[in-house]
Amino acid sequence: MSDLRKIIIDGREIEVDPAMTLIQACEQAGIEIPRFCYHERLTIAGNCRMCLVEVVGGPPKPAASCAMQVRDLRPGPEGQPPVVKTNSPMVKKAREGVMEFLLINHPLDCPICDQGGECDLQDQAMAYGVDFSRYREPKRAATELDLGPLVGTAMTRCISCTRCVRFTTEVAGITQMGQTGRGEDSEITSYLGQTLESELQGNIVDLCPVGALTSKPYSFTARPWELTKTESIDVMDALGSNIRIDTKGREVMRILPRNHDGVNEEWLADRSRYVWDGLRRQRLDTPYIRENGRLRPASWGEALALAASKIKGASKLAGLVGDLVPTEAAFALKQLVEGQGGAVECRVDGAKLPAGNRAGYVGTAAIEDIDTAGAILLIGTNPRAEAPVLNARIRKAWLKGANVGLIGEAVDLTYDYDHLGTDRAALAAQIGVAHPKMEGRDSLVIVGQGALREADGAAVLGHAQKLCAETGARLLILHTAAGRVGAMDVGAVTAGGMTAAVEGADVIWNLGADEVEIEPSADGRPFVIYQGSHGDRGAHRADLILPGAAYTEEQGLFVNTEGRPQLALRAGFPPGEARENWAILRALSAEIGATQPWNTLAELRRALVAEVPHLAMIDEVPENEGEALPLGPLGDASFVQAVADHYLVNPIARASSLMAELSAMAKARAETRIAAE
Repeated sequence: MSDLRKIIIDGREIEVDPAMTLIQACEQAGIEIPRFCYHERLTIAGNCRMCLVEVVGGPPKPAASCAMQVRDLRPGPEGQPPVVKTNSPMVKKAREGVMEFLLINHPLDCPICDQGGECDLQDQAMAYGVDFSRYREPKRAATELDLGPLVGTAMTRCISCTRCVRFTTEVAGITQMGQTGRGEDSEITSYLGQTLESELQGNIVDLCPVGALTSKPYSFTARPWELTKTESIDVMDALGSNIRIDTKGREVMRILPRNHDGVNEEWLADRSRYVWDGLRRQRLDTPYIRENGRLRPASWGEALALAASKIKGASKLAGLVGDLVPTEAAFALKQLVEGQGGAVECRVDGAKLPAGNRAGYVGTAAIEDIDTAGAILLIGTNPRAEAPVLNARIRKAWLKGANVGLIGEAVDLTYDYDHLGTDRAALAAQIGVAHPKMEGRDSLVIVGQGALREADGAAVLGHAQKLCAETGARLLILHTAAGRVGAMDVGAVTAGGMTAAVEGADVIWNLGADEVEIEPSADGRPFVIYQGSHGDRGAHRADLILPGAAYTEEQGLFVNTEGRPQLALRAGFPPGEARENWAILRALSAEIGATQPWNTLAELRRALVAEVPHLAMIDEVPENEGEALPLGPLGDASFVQAVADHYLVNPIARASSLMAELSAMAKARAETRIAAE
């Protein structure tokens, strides 16, 4: 404790790290300091001057607490601890003056501003401002920006805090926003009027302390006090980002990030933030039965009776677990299918993940380990497309000095990296040689699903484990499917993978596996029962459709890519006749005479935890154990990316008109332009 320094804030003596800024020291003392430009995850700008405090014995003027460190304070004349005042007359007058200046040009359009009700400027003007204005001259106006279909702008409201500029430059890794001009002519703008080219741009809406940047899709649809707020988990990728789902009645109105330092910090990818309009479209809301090549609506009784008769008469039953399936539903499907002598499989993309070897299909690293890594090697992955928030975390490590290497397709990752090759030979060349950049530097090896989907996927994983053993690095398997790790944990796997599971099957129970092509044979087999939320690819092939709930409409456990179980809570109810996925399976088990021993989700969870105890460790990362895979023969192909289109990765995203627009814009940007354009 000897490296701490004593400081007196508003009469309270506390000990703090001398490297802390005064605003951080005040927060540690439980004292709120108003701010607009300061943000703990961005660099310090010192623009807004709202965080002024009085330093006793210092200059006869207030000091910006965000830009002054504790070590810069002078002790008293007899060595007393430095004294800081946050509510003295000097501070009160300074804050009122700053607020008056900020409001000089700010328009009085709070009634029509989307930020109303959750606006920092509103709150702080009430708490720290004065109740009158001495300014009678006309207000300044600014030109609106076109930043794309996600972020709406009203730049007349801008107070030049530059949070958006700092976020896009430092975290998102793009250089399209900046500030031009001086004094009254200063304005935030984009380079040559470009739209933003980032998968994280929606975060600047959260960062903006006024209504200058707003969510375009959400604009003028609801007020904060009308919304019911539910804490949940994102499933658009396998990172397990913590989110808050805001609903109005039965409809999801917006999705916002929640802070979780170990997973997503306080950022959220645009795909996760704006996919909510896909929850309203192409929904399955009643059972359907295919007759004479056409689907017709049916009752639940008729649909379950047909499913039961087909399952009872099948010589082989197969179950497929999709990418967005909660762990409870995967467990229930496994119990049902294996109870009928069938096989169940969750690795529907062909990934060669080792069953029962958690260190092999999850790895040995935590997402938080990226922050302290001195070297990071990416194998067969494009984290910017697969998990943009994780990619931002890698960029943060790179900014601190971490070396990043990539084996795979050369892509723009928003940071510099050493491109070591594109094929398996480049990976084999890393084995048995010295790695001065990795050894003894808290190194990390991240393996993507694109590296594991080919026939030699197990050998690729074995080589990655061997490299970790040689360099002392930790391994992280970057999944793309939110439900995959949980399904692997409950053992929803078959020796030989999906080919062995479905080969010769008369009936296939497709639980939300929309990325799978199931071709019918000449006699029409197999009979496909599709259970899911959207009329996507799986429903097009189905002979019987059972409408299930989406991730916002049922409680469920999701285990993220580092092996952390997290609980998603229900924010609304499924449409029409759709039901929760575990309840559909429970009802069918009774229909076929093999009633599952639970009647509620709580009972199902107890059975699940009894079989897989670590799933009770909510929000903890268990120690993963497993044997190293052998160094099998590698092929000679180049590594391919797991995600072909970042915005159209699952049925919910494909049902979203906004995701379709973003996908089209991304493709247009990727096309090579000729000189005349």
